[in-house]
Amino acid sequence: MCTFIFGHKNPDTDSVASTITFSYLKNQLGKSTIPCVLGNINKESEYVLNYFHQPTPTLIENVKTQVKDLNYDKIATISPDSSILSAYQLMGNSNQRMLPVVDENNKLLGIITMKDIAMGLIQGDFYHLHTSLSNIIDALNGKLLTGKNKIVKGNISVIAFYYKTIKDSLNEEKIIIVGDRYDIIEHAIHSDVKLIIVTGNKEVPNHYLNLAREKDISIISVPIDTYTTSKLINQCNYISSIMKKSGIIKFHEYEYLEDVKEEIINTNHINYPIVDDQNTFLGFINRKHILKPGRKKVILVDHNEYSQSAEGLNEADVLEIIDHHKLGDICTTSPINFRNMPVGSTCTIIHQIFKEQNIDIPYNMAGILLSGILSDTLFFRSPTTTNLDKQSIAELNVILNLDIEKFAMEMFKAGTSLEGQSIEEIFYKDFKEFVLEGQKAGIGQVFTLDIEDVLNRKEEFIDFIDKVHHNKDYFLTLLLITDLLKEGSYLLFKCNHHTFMASTFGVSSKQGVFAKNILSRKKQVVPKISEALSMIK
Repeated sequence: MCTFIFGHKNPDTDSVASTITFSYLKNQLGKSTIPCVLGNINKESEYVLNYFHQPTPTLIENVKTQVKDLNYDKIATISPDSSILSAYQLMGNSNQRMLPVVDENNKLLGIITMKDIAMGLIQGDFYHLHTSLSNIIDALNGKLLTGKNKIVKGNISVIAFYYKTIKDSLNEEKIIIVGDRYDIIEHAIHSDVKLIIVTGNKEVPNHYLNLAREKDISIISVPIDTYTTSKLINQCNYISSIMKKSGIIKFHEYEYLEDVKEEIINTNHINYPIVDDQNTFLGFINRKHILKPGRKKVILVDHNEYSQSAEGLNEADVLEIIDHHKLGDICTTSPINFRNMPVGSTCTIIHQIFKEQNIDIPYNMAGILLSGILSDTLFFRSPTTTNLDKQSIAELNVILNLDIEKFAMEMFKAGTSLEGQSIEEIFYKDFKEFVLEGQKAGIGQVFTLDIEDVLNRKEEFIDFIDKVHHNKDYFLTLLLITDLLKEGSYLLFKCNHHTFMASTFGVSSKQGVFAKNILSRKKQVVPKISEALSMIK
């Protein structure tokens, strides 16, 4: 099973870059991982991926347990033109009470159960046969004396009378079972019957065989007696004659366990078929599978809080976390690798792991790592920047040989363009929810070189912030509009405490006020808010 690696919701460049590069590292170490994102990537990340010719990670909605994650039963299938007896034998050999009936492309056509076979033996049509000669030969251990394999459809008669007694009842729709009654055999051939089954392994003279060949009538010799043959012949019918074709409860492989569990609990079937988008049969699930469900395997980068992670994370197995934020609330049932360092970027940590594992970093991975560090440290302007971040940039650029300042400005320019974006898109561009001192806060941040475009729409932003604030029941809803050139942020907000923002950041309570040197949500804004909240408890 592949392991999903992903960063937080509303992925920024550090989150996307760490996802891609850590997945590459893990795969080089022999693991099977897929880089993923929990939302659409921003323009800055798009610029980086295009620059270094990398595809966008796979977009996933959640990591809830799906039917495909279960350790479901993969069993033998059977075709609709197999005999009932062969289905019964397959059930016995595989210890199954239900079989999937599929076509030549493994598409599910129906199901057959041991109960269906039993009811067929009790209530079935004992006088009609619709099957192939090969089914009859296999089921009765017979030998084809004349004719070739073909479809046989007709009414069954066991002949024990004098041939003149039954001479008017034999016709081309008849399938007769007979012993060494050559008068009956001859009369049957002249009557153009469908098939003659000769029991007891009795030899049929060549005269009759040649006559049958001339009239294209099949003759089968079987070793068992007439009584046994007459009992088994009904079981040579196609299983399509008794299989269940409609009303089958089946599940798609991508359905969520929470949705199928109730259906399984409230119905009394042995097994439930699983199919894909093309109705291809994949296997069976039953109650035992939902009691101990399989879980998706995940690795988290650039976050360690449930509110910032994928929906359904509590249903997944978290194998590892690589992060540079404060400790969050994610819990695991067993020990995991948890690498958390006070650096400016998750990509800095991943660069260190590359070195520790002695894994060569190719050009494109080096470029993506460098971009993640430049983005999250704001090209070393952020107070979260450490010497280790700067060292990583220097070492990575030995591989890249870029004009770092030029590249950084081009990246920021591409990423901070707000052209064509709605108020909502800008607000949620990099938005995170926090629980600080027991209070909920929603904090978004947007970096832009076009500050006037945002401030000209200030009233619209304030109205939107008000709606979010009341809908989410936040104590504080804040949008940081960060100016990289002026090295500070403009504040738009809604707070339940009217003097809170002024006292926390040492600014006026005016909407759109500029907070000098406020660049980092993680290292400056969140700690200041948390400290201020602790003072007003």
